[in-house]
Amino acid sequence: MPGKVLPTFTPAEVQSHNNAKSCYVTLGSKVFDITSFIDDHPGGGDLILEYAGKDVGEIMRDTISHEHSEAAYEILEDSLVGFIEPASKADSTGTDSSTSQDGRPVYSSTGMSREEDLTVETDYTKDYQTNKFLDLNRPLLLQLWNSGFSKEFYLQQVHRPRHYKGGESAPLFGNFLEPLSKTSCLGSVSEGAAYWLFGLFLWSLIEYIMHRFLFHMDKFLPDNRVGITLHFLLHGIHHYLPMDKYRLVMPPALFVVLATPFWKLAHSVFYYNWYAAVLAYCGGVFGYICYDMTHYFLHHRNLPLYYKRLKKYHLEHHFADFDNGFGVTSRFWDWVFGTELETPPPKDIKTQ
Repeated sequence: MPGKVLPTFTPAEVQSHNNAKSCYVTLGSKVFDITSFIDDHPGGGDLILEYAGKDVGEIMRDTISHEHSEAAYEILEDSLVGFIEPASKADSTGTDSSTSQDGRPVYSSTGMSREEDLTVETDYTKDYQTNKFLDLNRPLLLQLWNSGFSKEFYLQQVHRPRHYKGGESAPLFGNFLEPLSKTSCLGSVSEGAAYWLFGLFLWSLIEYIMHRFLFHMDKFLPDNRVGITLHFLLHGIHHYLPMDKYRLVMPPALFVVLATPFWKLAHSVFYYNWYAAVLAYCGGVFGYICYDMTHYFLHHRNLPLYYKRLKKYHLEHHFADFDNGFGVTSRFWDWVFGTELETPPPKDIKTQ
């Protein structure tokens, strides 16, 4: 392999390539990857695997069983992948006497010498060709599942850190499950909180729109039993029996139906950032929970001053003017859209 600088291996690294998936042998200081030759060996693949991870000098020179030809040595040379590091003993700190290019000791268990090495980008193709572990260009989990790696080889490789594309994530599933395997801090807590608060704000608008245009679509209600029945089930029963505490909070089945479009909406708004969309969705769900709890308390609990005012406002929507006052958790959107409720003067009812 003229012109190409080959890596060096510790004896332990070579010994870890001891199976049909990855078979290395040594001859003197040279390391050969003969995985592809296992099935083609005239003496059978089992003999190759018997010497996997070991030196083959003695068996290659064995004149009693079979002395190998020059062609056998040429095949080996074509499979050269590197060289053995000079033998050394690990010291008490867990480092061996081999050193990096700038003179620092290299930790034999990881192949690294300092924390900065963790951020040196890995050459994916070269790493896979050399170690025959996982190809960082392809989804990792399925590779591992189908690999048949021994525990010893797996543990030896998984504790040798690689660095992927400047800190980005290597593909784990490679399909729709990929986003579910990741968690992002979105750069800062304040940024994440902003997305969550936006979802809460967005829900407050949806709460107003639903109450005004869906629950109170009185003017556009079809004049037939289907339309009337649906209106009664959706919200009419609440105005008919406003103090029925078991039909105040939205049933879970209806919440699921409404939660799905909100999930889609959050991901449409933040189509460029899956994590921001999820945070916004969570803020919206929190807003919905606040809406349900507030609505229940406004009807059935004695509340602090602010909520007493909100309670009076909401109950006036029931007993005085159902065409205004659609805000439940606040009066903000009523103020924005001009539907703030002002209690009309009661009519004089004359009795005989």
